[in-house]
Amino acid sequence: MENPPLNLEKIDIMTEGDAEFKTELIMALYNSLNELKERYLQGAREQNITAIQEIRHKVKPSLSLFEMHDLTRIVYEGKDILEEHGFSSLFRDHLILFKQHVELAISYIQPLVEA
Repeated sequence: MENPPLNLEKIDIMTEGDAEFKTELIMALYNSLNELKERYLQGAREQNITAIQEIRHKVKPSLSLFEMHDLTRIVYEGKDILEEHGFSSLFRDHLILFKQHVELAISYIQPLVEA
């Protein structure tokens, strides 16, 4: 994979060989990505900008810490679209890209959850 959706080396660096902590961190990241997906899409369905802002703010540290550059860029493009155009066709197009990238990140870390 040319550009992985997140930097797994960060997990190894942070856990310093502590297998239990590594498992907890992986689960926390996995749950965070799933929550981002669910709440972002729910906010879009309900056309609730506040819900989308809240989940974006909540996961911002994880996106940055694990170098999820593509997903971060897409989430903030969505912010700009919402602020400028609301829940328009541009935002609906954005949702397709968001869903693809968040699912890619989830599927990338999922094997570690199941290990």
